[in-house]
Amino acid sequence: MTETQRKIGLVVCLVTIVLAVLDTQIVSAVTVPIVRDLDPDHGVEKIPWLVSAFSLASAAMLPLYGKLADVHGAKHVFLGSLGAFLTGSALCGTAPSMTWLITSRAVQGLGAGGLMSVTMVVIAQLVGPGEKQNKGVGTGGIVAGGGIAVGPWLGGFLADHASWRWAFYVNLPLGIAALATAVVVLRLPRPAATTRSIDYAGAGLAAVFSTALLLVTEWGGKQYAWTSPQVIAVALASVTALGLFLRRQFKAAEPILPPSLFRIPELRLGFAVQGLMGAAMTGAIYYVLVYLQLVRGITSSSAGLYLIAMAAGIMTIGLVTGRLTERGWSERTFVISGSVLSTAAFLLLATTGTHTSLWQLRAALLLVGLGFGQLLGQLIQLVQRSAPRDQLGVATTSIRFFQTLGGALGAALFGTLLNRLYDGPGDVGSLAALRGTDRTAGMTAYVSALDTVFLCGAGVMALSLALALRLPLEKGPLGPVHHLRQARRSPV
Repeated sequence: MTETQRKIGLVVCLVTIVLAVLDTQIVSAVTVPIVRDLDPDHGVEKIPWLVSAFSLASAAMLPLYGKLADVHGAKHVFLGSLGAFLTGSALCGTAPSMTWLITSRAVQGLGAGGLMSVTMVVIAQLVGPGEKQNKGVGTGGIVAGGGIAVGPWLGGFLADHASWRWAFYVNLPLGIAALATAVVVLRLPRPAATTRSIDYAGAGLAAVFSTALLLVTEWGGKQYAWTSPQVIAVALASVTALGLFLRRQFKAAEPILPPSLFRIPELRLGFAVQGLMGAAMTGAIYYVLVYLQLVRGITSSSAGLYLIAMAAGIMTIGLVTGRLTERGWSERTFVISGSVLSTAAFLLLATTGTHTSLWQLRAALLLVGLGFGQLLGQLIQLVQRSAPRDQLGVATTSIRFFQTLGGALGAALFGTLLNRLYDGPGDVGSLAALRGTDRTAGMTAYVSALDTVFLCGAGVMALSLALALRLPLEKGPLGPVHHLRQARRSPV
């Protein structure tokens, strides 16, 4: 590929990442008009499936996408996932019923799983002669983080000023242009002719495990009690599928998630840190938005604007770390720094009260962005640099897989903790209906419980820091600490 083709290919990848990430956030803001239009009588009962169908399908496909990219080439898998995503978007926009919409969201999720993972493999392969390996991958992680932060605002804007169908139609012009451009421009390395098989049985077990686990986190404590037969049955299915999956991976000739990857310290620790980050990041975004709307009475679209501070932090630190990485700073340095800043951000959020300055909240979100921005970009680069070349796809999709599972578990655990800690009138679900002194007491109790949740988020990121410190030192320039040590050793 020429330099111009590589730059165009990178833009195509970034556009598809933005589209996929936005659709994980945007729908939650347009659920009310969707229900009002498609099923005003019973649509509210089906709202959780609008989000779940997308996330379940996306997570279930991640392990398989990585193996397909390694065996058949990243370009083909990228084009296929983009095509599935656009098909699902078109079907969602034309949906005449809730059942149609939920099914179409699942189709859309099947494609989005590839766009949020295989796209990173494509970016890693868009490397010109003499350029540093994995250049541009950090940019993809930063753009994904920005999309996570901006998504709720865009969803709120569409909910207030346009038809809900545009939450899906907006994907089509950019997506079709990206698909056509990718077909013409992308010229990626093809895997050598091989007889490597694909462990479809392992992929199926991974899909069952992740789907059942996500259902437990979606249902537990919300639609059903944690001790209900439904939640217990799905939890048992998840544990059983996990056991069978692990057994399969040690016996399969070409495992979908090779156990050998976990013998590499950078991958083993990188996956763990990514999972912890997913749990903490989900809690930060969700509970800050809930606090703004519930406690401070801010509309959904206006609350989303506060996440611009977080997006600004992610983008800014992405530019800085990109420059410093080119000068020899290591991914390890930034993973440690990002964990420190994220821990500090949660500690600041834990001081939130019912009348805390909103500028303090913006400052905390900016700090969240500065911390997570380093982790989003550098963990992907760390994993891709350390993975065997013939397992680049599996390693890249695995880090996204662990982030998804971490996010689901974090949301469930934080939500359960909040409900247990709340000791005000009624329960958390009835807070919006409280009035007078009951509302004052309820909001005070809610914020007190929320502060404890944020403290737990700080604990999660402190654990991330402990793991990051165990990452091996690179052989080569590692930033200021390395240079200082080298200077002390120098006879001059």
